[in-house]
Amino acid sequence: MADVSYQVFARKYRPRTFKDVLGQDHVVRTLCNAIEQKRLAHAYLFVGPRGTGKTSTARIFAKALNCSGGPKVDFDPDEDVCQEIAEGRSLDVLEIDGASNRGIDNIRDLRDNVQFTPTRGQYRIIYIDEVHMLTKESFNALLKTLEEPPAHVMFIFATTEPHKILPTILSRCQRFDLRPIPADIIANHLVNIAANEGVTLTLPAAFAIARVADGGMRDAQSMLDQLVSFCGNNINEQDVNDIFGVTSRETVARALAYILDRQLPSLLHLVHELSEAGRDMGQLLSEIMGAVRELLISKVAPQEASLAMPEEWRDTLNQLIARTPADKIVRLMEVLSGTEEHMRWSTNKRLHLEMGLIQAVHSLAEANISDIIRALNGAPLPETPIATTQLPAVNMAPAAPAPQPVPQPAAPAPAPPPAAPAPAPPAPEPVPMPEPAPMPAGLEPIDDEPPSFELSPAPEEAPPAVSDDEPAGMMACELPAEGPMTPEGWDSLIAAMREASPLQTSAVGNTMFIADDDGLVTVAIHPTDTDTRDALLGDNLRELMVALAPKFCGHGITLRIVTDDSVPPPVVEELPPPAPMPVPAPRPAAAPRPKAPEKKPETEKPAAPASLKPTDEEFYRDPLIELALKEFHATLIK
Repeated sequence: MADVSYQVFARKYRPRTFKDVLGQDHVVRTLCNAIEQKRLAHAYLFVGPRGTGKTSTARIFAKALNCSGGPKVDFDPDEDVCQEIAEGRSLDVLEIDGASNRGIDNIRDLRDNVQFTPTRGQYRIIYIDEVHMLTKESFNALLKTLEEPPAHVMFIFATTEPHKILPTILSRCQRFDLRPIPADIIANHLVNIAANEGVTLTLPAAFAIARVADGGMRDAQSMLDQLVSFCGNNINEQDVNDIFGVTSRETVARALAYILDRQLPSLLHLVHELSEAGRDMGQLLSEIMGAVRELLISKVAPQEASLAMPEEWRDTLNQLIARTPADKIVRLMEVLSGTEEHMRWSTNKRLHLEMGLIQAVHSLAEANISDIIRALNGAPLPETPIATTQLPAVNMAPAAPAPQPVPQPAAPAPAPPPAAPAPAPPAPEPVPMPEPAPMPAGLEPIDDEPPSFELSPAPEEAPPAVSDDEPAGMMACELPAEGPMTPEGWDSLIAAMREASPLQTSAVGNTMFIADDDGLVTVAIHPTDTDTRDALLGDNLRELMVALAPKFCGHGITLRIVTDDSVPPPVVEELPPPAPMPVPAPRPAAAPRPKAPEKKPETEKPAAPASLKPTDEEFYRDPLIELALKEFHATLIK
């Protein structure tokens, strides 16, 4: 005969009195005060996630109401009445499953049943679990009885989805929201259960179980029961990680260190190892987000921080936290939150996790407004990880001289001879930004100015000397020097750029060549010519100038832009006024209809002409029209 005496931990250690209910002090206190003050309602609604004690609290409340000498708070859970309620044998406490008794016929039987008086206790208690599963018709049939039940009847409802209950039902109940139980309460309770069962459970293992249970005491007790069957009488954290796929704290700390240190290859390799080991990618992301949250709290409010990380990783993480601004950590959390949303409905969670981690690492390397402000105050710009942002080197050495000096727009830059490739220059070390130069008159400061752009007054006699530690300009290409840039060469370069891309260079105004100092080409613009400055600093013209510059000076250039009042200001071309539209003559009044002579003739609205021909030939000589026709190789058809 099979042994049926064994009970699982979730049933064996179910709360029996109000003192046994953990993590729901607000609910217990309210119910106890209601019993002592005799302010009992006729309907209660318990709302909360699974395993938080809804059914247990309802049974304890029923014991307190129907116990001997009740209602009272300090009842004896071992007396006969309380034992019958706990085991579901009481005739006065009717427990109904809302999922299997959801029809209107079941509610009609219930209405007839509540008319009978209790047999032993003072109340006839109707407990409906998962009440949200009842149909709309069943709720409506219960309304009148719920609002004005007999004096000896009390309703207790429990649900995990209160939004599915009709508002007319909610308004007739006192609602109690049971919260997820904190992890420390669950962990300590599991240690006590293990001690009673003769099992050695380490505190880190108990906390690992609590994290997986996510606030549910019943889930935690079931997991402990399973671990005892798997491990025996000794349970450690590694056993919890192996059986439930939990990521250890050391692994989370290592992943977090890789993210903050921008070691993307090591981070992706770690994700690969965890995926091959069968770890849950969603749980891994949740653990990383929890660690990032702790880092942010320790950054903005150190007195409230509780960094639950291993001792061997705390020093490393503290150093990474010290050099990471708070806004970067906030941006990191936003990226990870978006990744969690994508992973929630995806079948390939590893793909979304890897993409999210790559984006998170890149977000730490991006320069924002705060970085630029700090750079203007003398602080260095944040370093860009080489492993994630290094671009392949492009050799721009000029080929043999061609018969025509003007290149074709679509032709790529000539490649160097294979026998002597030009070595790629080493990446420059980040250097602090220089102090901002005085702003010339007539030019307002611009907040979104790129950090590589230097605005300074033009030299009067000699070109300005550039120190070795000055930050690089906006564009550069490494080529063997064959000759300096000349004013004629600069004008030819601008003309070639206009020929290759008229639309992109349409905003480029007047520029004046100053000097070429070993590849540092200094040009001047008018202080008010911001369009020219923005166009020369744009990515499109940068690529075009890098490709065309060797044709006119034989070497790569680094462009420096200064301002000078002697440069002609930009000329704003005014478009000719549009030609007046011809006004068509109104039609004469229509003749009266022959079949309805009693109606007055209606005056029709002037009809639009079939075609409108411009009368001003200057429309076809508009600069924008000519530019568009030239760019797209089009023909204007009248």
